[in-house]
Amino acid sequence: MPFDASIFSRSDVLITGGLGFIGSSLARRLVNLGAKVMLVDSLIAEYGDNLFNIHDIRDRVELNTADVRDQNAMASLIKGRNFLFNLAGQTSHLDSMTDPFTDLNINAAAQFHILEACRLHNRGVKIVFASTRQIYGRPQYLPVDEKHPVNPIDVNGINKLAGEWYHLLYNNIYKIRTCALRLTNTYGPGMRVKDAGQTFLGIWIRCLIEGKPIHVYGDGKQQRDFNFVTDVVEALLWAAADVASEGQVFNLGHWEHISLQELAALLVHLSDNGQYELMPFPADRKAIDIGDYYSDFSKIHNALGWSPQVLLESGLAQTLASYRKHYANYWNSKA
Repeated sequence: MPFDASIFSRSDVLITGGLGFIGSSLARRLVNLGAKVMLVDSLIAEYGDNLFNIHDIRDRVELNTADVRDQNAMASLIKGRNFLFNLAGQTSHLDSMTDPFTDLNINAAAQFHILEACRLHNRGVKIVFASTRQIYGRPQYLPVDEKHPVNPIDVNGINKLAGEWYHLLYNNIYKIRTCALRLTNTYGPGMRVKDAGQTFLGIWIRCLIEGKPIHVYGDGKQQRDFNFVTDVVEALLWAAADVASEGQVFNLGHWEHISLQELAALLVHLSDNGQYELMPFPADRKAIDIGDYYSDFSKIHNALGWSPQVLLESGLAQTLASYRKHYANYWNSKA
C-alpha cells in the first residue's frame, strides 16, 4: 500500500546534501506534498551540489549553506524538525583513498555529531540515512541481500558503514527513530557529470553529448543494477513515513540487471551517435572494483511496499534529454 502522503503536509523537513541531485529531487517532491523544506548544503564543488538543481523550486525552499561538519550549525538546524533526510556525504571511492581524513570527517564523524544534536535537541525527529551498497565489498553471492557479510574494500565503504551503524545505535539505545537505505547506482537528471567522482554513468552521459567515446573498463561484463532518482525519492519517503522502517537497513535495487558493456551499447543506441571502447582498468580503480553486483530488494518491498517503477531504458532516455537541454548548467565546476 502506498505511504500516507498527508504525513508530510505542513511537516518541517531538513535535507542534508540538499543541492545534490537526490536531495534536490526529494525536495521537489516534498514541497509538492505541502512540506516546509530546509536544505543544508556546504556548496563544495567536489560533492555534486548545484544551485540549478532547485531552479524551479528556489522560492519554495529555504537554503542554509552550512557544512555537516559544523557541530554548532547542525545543533541549531535540527531543532523543531519532524524529518531529517541525511543525504550529505563524500561519495567518491577514489577520493576516499587519496584523502581518507576528509572522508572520515564527513561520512563518520559528522554523522555522529548530527545524531548527538538530535539526542540533545530533538529526540522526536525521524531520520532516514542514505547508505551505500559499497559496504558489502565484493559479493560472495548474488543477488546481495541484507544478510550478506559486510566487507568494505575502500575507506569510503568503511566510513559509510560506521555512519550507518551510528544511526542504528541511536535508534536502539536512545530511541531516536532511524533507518538506513543502502543505495545502489542512482542516476537521473541533476547527477554530477563533470567527471566520474560520483558515478561513472555521469561522465558517460557527458561524453556522449560531447561526441566523445565512452570508456568501459575491463571486459565490460560486470553486472550492475540501477535506480532512477524518482524511485529513490519514493523509497526515502516510504521509509520516513512507515514505523516499520525504524531500526532497519534496506537494500534498494532493480530487477533489471545489465553488464557495463550492454549499458554502454544501450546509451549509444539511445543517443543516436557516439561509441564505446573497452579499456584496461587503471590500477587505482582496479584495486577497488567490486566485480558483479546487484541487489535483492525484497526486504523493503515486503516491509514497506516499495519497488522500482522506472525501467532503465526510459530512465536513461529522460536523463539524456535533460542534459541535452540543460548542459550549460552542469558543464562547470559546480556539477
